[in-house]
Amino acid sequence: MAFADDEKSSDLVLSVRRIGLELSQTTVRNSLEYKDSPISALSADSQEFIKGVFDTALEYKKNRFQWDNALFMEYGETKLKPADGDVTSSENADDILLSSNLEYECWEFSGFKFGPTVRAAYDTEFVASGDAPRQNVVRGNAGLSLFGNTVLKSFYLTGVYEYDFTYSDEKTSKLAAELGWRLEYQIREGVKLSSNGYYREYLSYSDYVPMDLERDLSAVARLDTNLWGDLTLGPYVQYRRARARGVDVYGSNLIIGISFNYITKFGLL
Repeated sequence: MAFADDEKSSDLVLSVRRIGLELSQTTVRNSLEYKDSPISALSADSQEFIKGVFDTALEYKKNRFQWDNALFMEYGETKLKPADGDVTSSENADDILLSSNLEYECWEFSGFKFGPTVRAAYDTEFVASGDAPRQNVVRGNAGLSLFGNTVLKSFYLTGVYEYDFTYSDEKTSKLAAELGWRLEYQIREGVKLSSNGYYREYLSYSDYVPMDLERDLSAVARLDTNLWGDLTLGPYVQYRRARARGVDVYGSNLIIGISFNYITKFGLL
């Protein structure tokens, strides 16, 4: 059976964080400078669009360990068919992130658990963005994390190793530092505010690729109001800002929209 608030009744939980559709207006800055970037959020066009989102995690908690295995996918595309021209299409969002995160509690104070964390992720896309190749990145993190609080689900500071094989002839290893978070706040019954994101600062590279990022910020904030059962509706804001090594200006993507979602949890063991 699905449940909302009794996670402690089960060690293994399938968390459907969000399966939904989002109607959005996106504003993209300096997309021309990032037309060759494999990150669709930086090379997209400013327009209205609908995108689909799939965000689930298999969460395991036992004694001092917490282990999450998550799959996040989103895709949005706009197609235009002029009366006297060819069909054109533009991606607005395209991301597949498969990740695994292990946290261990060394200390607990004031409702917070604190300890080391290790993370592994594979970041890619459904299709390539324009003239750029399809993004392919394997990423490993290690550092410290606060977790397990009713509001602050996760807050971490880690070192990052990336192996980027987006470009077949330019495989690059990178080192970075990353700060990330995931928050959930129950405003009142049936109304929840949530946010997640990261800031990543790259420190070194094994090779020079102009579209490799130097800095990368991604943040999402969403307000979910229960309509019926596990179905929710509410506004959301999504922001991405980054700068590539070979570009003098930042690229950014601001999305404001309405999100219709299915959110629930299932106790498995």
